[in-house]
Amino acid sequence: MTRTHLHTGHDHQHGAGSQEEILDLDAEVLAEHLRAIIEWLPLATGPSHIVDVGCGTGAGTFALLDRFPDARVTAVDTSPEHLRRLREKACARDMDDRVHIVQADLDDADWPDLGTPDLVWASASMHHMADPDRVIRNIHDLLAPGGLFTVVELAGVPRFLPADAPEDRPGLEERCHAATDHLHAEHLPHRGADWGPMLTAAGFALEGERTITVHIEGSRNEAIGRYALSALQRIRGAAAQALSPEDLAALDRLLDTGSPHSILRRGDLAVRTERTVWAARRT
Repeated sequence: MTRTHLHTGHDHQHGAGSQEEILDLDAEVLAEHLRAIIEWLPLATGPSHIVDVGCGTGAGTFALLDRFPDARVTAVDTSPEHLRRLREKACARDMDDRVHIVQADLDDADWPDLGTPDLVWASASMHHMADPDRVIRNIHDLLAPGGLFTVVELAGVPRFLPADAPEDRPGLEERCHAATDHLHAEHLPHRGADWGPMLTAAGFALEGERTITVHIEGSRNEAIGRYALSALQRIRGAAAQALSPEDLAALDRLLDTGSPHSILRRGDLAVRTERTVWAARRT
């Protein structure tokens, strides 16, 4: 979904990567964990029609298509740019005949015709909904009887730096996140929610809940440096007002790709976060 991501006028000034770039890097770096979540789903048979709610640039869409070769996916998002990139990927993978793209805001009262899927997938999208309870009820009614609704949520923006980094301002990354917490609380009140009670209140039977701890060393994937750079670039504008001048200067040294202090030159990066998944059945 494209709604309330950290995005300010500072982004262009400091070379922030696009939201699409961050979504693509997230998909690349966390692909193994995404596959593990899909393998865990309580599915007796492979689904034939999947709706990907808030599909972004297609991380879930293509992971699901790879896992279920007989399935087709209806990919729904508010962002035409996300959907354009998803369509390009589908064509490049020769999967365009298996992907139906729908631009829609599911907070609107009138939903497009999404068919009768047997699996609805919502990864990092439900917390963007203005009225998630109504969206969950609509998804319940949309699903085929016995169909599965999967909600996947990330525990905020991943951490990348050790606690004692950078050397001149230890703990900088945590202070950056603390500086943006008020924005998340104001604009994304459902981030970090327990989706289980909301799912059961809408008539779903909760069949499973699992939290996956993510810790990927930077040495395992060269994309982690670019992922860290893009994530911190986008945090920088939102956090700048609340950071001390010393912290802001240290952050800018990390974000300066031409500097010897650049985050791209560090050998101690890792992706640290958690993903929680809820699997709920329409009975």
